[in-house]
Amino acid sequence: MNHDTIEKKVGLLGVLTAIAVSIGGLAEIVPLMMDRQLSEPTAGVMPYPALQLEGRDIYIREGCYNCHSQMIRPFRAETERYGDYSLAGDSVYDHPFQFGSKRTGPDLARVGGRYSNEWHRIHLVNARDLVPESNMPGFPWLEENAIDASLTPTKLERLRMIGVPYTDEDIAGASAAVDGKTEMDALISYLQGLGTAGGG
Repeated sequence: MNHDTIEKKVGLLGVLTAIAVSIGGLAEIVPLMMDRQLSEPTAGVMPYPALQLEGRDIYIREGCYNCHSQMIRPFRAETERYGDYSLAGDSVYDHPFQFGSKRTGPDLARVGGRYSNEWHRIHLVNARDLVPESNMPGFPWLEENAIDASLTPTKLERLRMIGVPYTDEDIAGASAAVDGKTEMDALISYLQGLGTAGGG
């Protein structure tokens, strides 16, 4: 079979293209699925507690990932600024992961514990109060919006269905853990857990 025959028969070309893409895809994906290093959590990494999980959802909803990556690359300039480079096991409980590819703002993979809760609160309301050259928008409504505690157990249950090891106790206590908390509280909790053994 020569090229002219394949190129003139669109159906045949489509089938052969699909076969080539499938073989290439399998060659790329299957080895990664078999590598335990990519599916096992890094030492100390635990599933997000309920409040941090709610904060992560707010982080995604507000589009924070558009400007902040959570993947420190293994280059000296990055590790000197942000800390140890990221490993696949650091994000094993992230669904979806927040690696990102653009940094308008700094990488947040190891931001947990670097600043106080009050610093984060001020920064999230109006970043220029702390960093005059910042172009980050403010999120003042997060202080007023309450977390809907009735939804949190369902989130943990769904994540357990895809392999996140939440226990029955975690799920049963999820509503109480977020009851009375604001979205600001949740987002700050999430940020304070990034890069620590306390979450994600």
